Amino acid sequence: MSARQYDVVLLGATGFTGGLTAAHLARRTAGTTVRWAIAGRNRDKLEAVVADLPGDGPAIEVVDVHDPEAMTELAGRTEALATTVGPFAEHGLPVVEACVRARTEYADITGEPAFVADVRRRFDQGARDAGIRLVSCCGFDSVPHDLGVGLAVEHLPSDAPLTVRGYVEADARFSGGTARSAVEAIASRQLPSNRVEGERQREVRSLPARIHRIDPAVGIDGYGVPLPTIDPAIVLRSAAALDGYGSKFRYGHFARVRTLPVVVGGLAGVAAFGALAALPPTRALLDKLLPESGEGPSAERRARSTFSATFHGTGGGQQVVTRVSGGDPGYDETAKMLGEAVLSLAQDGPTGHVGAVTPAQGLGTGYRKRLEAQGLRFEVLTSS
Repeated sequence: MSARQYDVVLLGATGFTGGLTAAHLARRTAGTTVRWAIAGRNRDKLEAVVADLPGDGPAIEVVDVHDPEAMTELAGRTEALATTVGPFAEHGLPVVEACVRARTEYADITGEPAFVADVRRRFDQGARDAGIRLVSCCGFDSVPHDLGVGLAVEHLPSDAPLTVRGYVEADARFSGGTARSAVEAIASRQLPSNRVEGERQREVRSLPARIHRIDPAVGIDGYGVPLPTIDPAIVLRSAAALDGYGSKFRYGHFARVRTLPVVVGGLAGVAAFGALAALPPTRALLDKLLPESGEGPSAERRARSTFSATFHGTGGGQQVVTRVSGGDPGYDETAKMLGEAVLSLAQDGPTGHVGAVTPAQGLGTGYRKRLEAQGLRFEVLTSS
């Protein structure tokens, strides 16, 4: 047993995704010796969360993320800390700093490129010195893509140039917190780099961002439309740091769109949203139109939601198609992804990578097995 009071602390449990993560952790820790707590600013709201959980429930810790001493003190009492408190550009850095000071493992569900870049720039070396992992993007951004590509390259030659294209499709709704994080990312105008330097001596780059008809070998029809999300940057960082990604590595990240009219309409919608988010007056209007943070779709709507991410890898005269799929991506599955990430940090031991790391780096193949046990599907569809 650790000398620390807790194995796991979940920060932000009173939010929509945080509450789902708390429920997942309650199910996973029932009947075990895992010591855990939920944390936030409002004791009454935290008590309401615990009242809805099965069993005895977690302990409660009241803390303000913008109180450095209190945040560091709490981080120092747990082996691993997970946070859902966003937008992360506004609320995330004090939590990361507290974990580095306290030598505490850390996981979040951000999808904000500017925040992830700040964490690497400001805290990577400190985390390396402390021997801890700061694992960002432990939700739908970017676990299915990072681990799905990792599964694909396992079935390709490690000594040949490799190319992987990912095609993402989802039927789901998003919460106010997720929408506001997207606005923050667009307004910052910081898009992920198309080239990544890493520990391995291989060239790692993005594929050109072009609309194209999907190769019939992938087994799905339609068009690939470039997705300007953080996911390709996470995949490329893993490719630059881990073995098995070939002598060179290229990755392209796309939405799967079935017909050309949908492609045109989707592009117009994204352009309009980006224009509104980039200008302060219209961004203020957009904020008023978005749902409040902490709101999310009903259980019935989430039960109907699905996602799939299909990956086509080629290299050395071979090809493979893998797929990661599951239920509601932004909430139910993200809660599983974050919950299993923080449990992995607390229970599974080191992966050989410390500092500001990706899910594939920081959590390893054992994390994939955890997610499979919780119902996410990792499949090799074809390999030749």
